Amino acid sequence: MATPPNARAAALDILGSVLPRGTALDEALAGHDGMARLESRDRAFARLLIATTLRRLGQIDALIGACLDRPLGRSAGRIRDILRLGVCQLVFLGVAPHAAVHGMVELVGKNRAYRGLVNAVLRRMSRDGGDLARGQDAARLNTPDWLWRRWRTAYGEATTRAIAEAHLADPPLDFTIKQDSKGDLQAWAARLEASILPTGSLRRTAGGAIEGLDGYGDGAWWVQDAAAALPARLLGAIAGETVIDLCAAPGGKTAQLAARGAKVIALDRDRTRLDRLEANLGRLGLDAETVHADGVDWRPKTPAAHVLLDAPCSATGTIRRHPDIPHLKQPGDIARLAALQDRLLKGAAEMLAPGGLLVYCVCSLEPEEGPERIAALLARRPDVVRESVAAALPDGLDSLITGDGDLRTLPCHLAELGGLDGFYAARLRRLA
Repeated sequence: MATPPNARAAALDILGSVLPRGTALDEALAGHDGMARLESRDRAFARLLIATTLRRLGQIDALIGACLDRPLGRSAGRIRDILRLGVCQLVFLGVAPHAAVHGMVELVGKNRAYRGLVNAVLRRMSRDGGDLARGQDAARLNTPDWLWRRWRTAYGEATTRAIAEAHLADPPLDFTIKQDSKGDLQAWAARLEASILPTGSLRRTAGGAIEGLDGYGDGAWWVQDAAAALPARLLGAIAGETVIDLCAAPGGKTAQLAARGAKVIALDRDRTRLDRLEANLGRLGLDAETVHADGVDWRPKTPAAHVLLDAPCSATGTIRRHPDIPHLKQPGDIARLAALQDRLLKGAAEMLAPGGLLVYCVCSLEPEEGPERIAALLARRPDVVRESVAAALPDGLDSLITGDGDLRTLPCHLAELGGLDGFYAARLRRLA
């Protein structure tokens, strides 16, 4: 795994954008010119290095702290990140010590004191890091205190630990097939070297660039976590029906609805993300009417029989795919997002025709963004009632249904098959 220093330099730049400047990892990766110029192998190494460093940051910082007589000052942020990336390579990625140590020391520059410090810390890590890491409580160290306390209150200690342990693993690659009959799924599972999950998605654990996989150019499938594919199913039979898809970009659920024969109105307030949705639909050969507007204020000319609201949220259910989230989100974000979710739910309910069905979902583990928002809506709107999701889910998924009849997936669900993203979804019917 000896990798040219430019891959490490790119990783250092991007880590510095995420920590402490607060740039989302996907945005930092897309905005870094050097990443695009790397060879594909080096680019993959840089991505893996950044993601693993963020995923294991609590452990890494504890290991670095054990090697220092006193903490690094705030002005030494770049040196701290160099150490973090170096420890990640040596302890968690198994990079050859000479390549990892030399590569990171070179990034220090001409400061002899810091060169000596980085060299000493990383050489100790190459010798003792593995043993020290095995003695750590990885799940606890890599979960910020505020999230651990929240999840423990909501789910209990054992489930919280299971969630945190699920976040330590690289996520598998899931696909939604455009034509998803039983025969189609079996054929595509063979072609993609994938397995069929109980949810109806395909899951591939082998590597390979997405664009090079069989069927990509033909628009036969799209990448979508198995849990993220469930909310659109909760609308039931929609062929020939108009469905309003709110906060629709980047379009995975829009594609599901269109592939099932719905007349989709896909709305999003972000023009750039809406452009991406349109490009994705174009690759897939699917059609939808797109609207650049805010779902809080926009209303259709005619009330719809079906509305899907995938609301903006803290996204704490997707940490295994986005390991930057625990380091970018703060407790105050949840209250702010909950207020936005209330406004969007109000708008979605007003778009719904009498007798119509609304599905609300968030990729969050936080109760304030899920069941508490539904309870608030039902208290305000006596003409809206909750319906169980059970009849709309594939067989064998009873463990994903809450006592209220809503959908709740956790990263530790289906653990023997590789887990799921954390999602919450509810079915709501407007009374005639």
